[in-house]
Formats: sequence, structure tokens, C-alpha cells
Amino acid sequence: MSLSLAQQLSEAASFIRTRYPYQVETGVVLGSGLGHFTKDMEEVVSIPYADIPHFPISTVAGHSGALLLGKMGGKRVAVLSGRFHYYEGYTPGQVVFPIRVLRKLGVGTLLISNAAGGMNAGFRVGDLMLIRDHISFFIVNPLIGPNDSDLGTRFPDMSQPYDKDLQRLVHSIAREKGISLKEGVYCGVTGPTFETRAEYKLLHLLGGDAVGMSTVQEVIAAVHVGMRVMAMSVITDMGIREEENTITHQEVLQAAAEAEPKLTALFVGVLQAL
Repeated sequence: MSLSLAQQLSEAASFIRTRYPYQVETGVVLGSGLGHFTKDMEEVVSIPYADIPHFPISTVAGHSGALLLGKMGGKRVAVLSGRFHYYEGYTPGQVVFPIRVLRKLGVGTLLISNAAGGMNAGFRVGDLMLIRDHISFFIVNPLIGPNDSDLGTRFPDMSQPYDKDLQRLVHSIAREKGISLKEGVYCGVTGPTFETRAEYKLLHLLGGDAVGMSTVQEVIAAVHVGMRVMAMSVITDMGIREEENTITHQEVLQAAAEAEPKLTALFVGVLQAL
């Protein structure tokens, strides 16, 4: 007999508590090429995803595949070092399973990072874009199917998925640290192909400033369970461009790694201020 979602979440959270019994209030999701964010964590307990009951396993280069629990910025944090994507063959429910587990562990604030393609003419490779809003029409909503009322309401409001107070905090920290910070709308798509030139132009016409293959399903699930969310994109390539060059995953990872110190400084600043 298969276990219900509630039972799977309880088993996963219970297992994690046997390895890390402390209360964790903040979660972090790391995107492609951003795994070195965790090098400054203290008192780290690393749990491979393969060890956690019912967890998926990362299959993408640049995603290490472990839940890291410890201290950062003076706060206890749970870091998903490696995320899951619909294009890997996982269901939307599997993609967001770790987000729901974090909520079971007591996480109330979620900080998300990703690598994204820029579509705003004012952006350059290496820029950081605070996500103000998103367009989700091109992904499969993870809430499709039976609703567990213990997780959240059947019809969650998504008019403000990204917490305004957290956005103001990030802008303040960026000014203090002299870090240039863009802001914009993120378009979520399924991948795994990078977009055609016509698709980039269409997404930009719809109001998108950056596009990526993650984040949106996670944000929907996080809002559903009542988390406050802040998300940031590292612009790793320019989708709307004049050159006839192609985009490779390796270039995305390199650009993310180069921008990572700035992203880390902002995330740590948020953790310290929470």
C-alpha cells in the first residue's frame, strides 16, 4: 500500500530530525553553479538526498544533491544544495517535495537562487536580479491534483508570491554593500532546451525580464504552505542578443560561479537581519 503525501512528508522530516534535532526557521535553495555558497556554513550536518526517505535525487551538473543543516549569518538554516526539475522526469509533486519537507521542519522563510537567461536589454551577464513577480503559464502547477488541507488552501492567492518586506530588506543590504541589484519578472519554463530566439522575444513581450527552468513550482508550493519567499536570479547568459553564438550549460555554471560572492553576501545579510 502506497503512503499518502502526508505520511511521506512526516517520514522524511522525522528522519532529518534524527540527524539534526535543532529548530530551523530559514531555508535556502541553491541553483546551478551556486553550490559554493555553503562554504561559510558552520556546524554543518550534510545528509545526502539518497538517504532521506522519499526524496528525489539530483541528476544535473552543478547540483550536488545534499541537504545541509547548520549555522550561517548566526542563524540555523537548511540548505537544499541541488534542486529538482520537471525536465529530469520528476512529477511537479516530486519537484516541490523538499520544499514541503522544509515546512515540516519549521522553516517559515525561504530564500531561493537560480541561474537565468536575461531578456531585459538593461541586463548583463553576471547581474543579480531580485525576482519581483513571475509568469507561471509555461510550467505544470504543482498543486494540480487532490489538495491536502493540512498543507494549504485549495485556491491559494498568488497576487504577491514574493514577500515585499524581504524585497525591501535585500535592496537595503545591496545599497549598504555597494552591490548593484536589478529587479524584474521571472518566466518559468520546463526546459531542458534553451529557448529559441523567437521564444525569448515572446517571453520578453509578455513582461519577462529573465527566464529559467526552476523556481516557479517551488515558489507556488512555498506560498501554498504559508512561507515567506525571496528569490534571486543570477543572469548567466543573454537570451536576446545580437551575436550568433550558442548558449552552453558550462557557460551558465561559470557565470553563476563568478557572481556567487555577491549573491552570498546578500543572502547572508538577509539571514543576519531576520
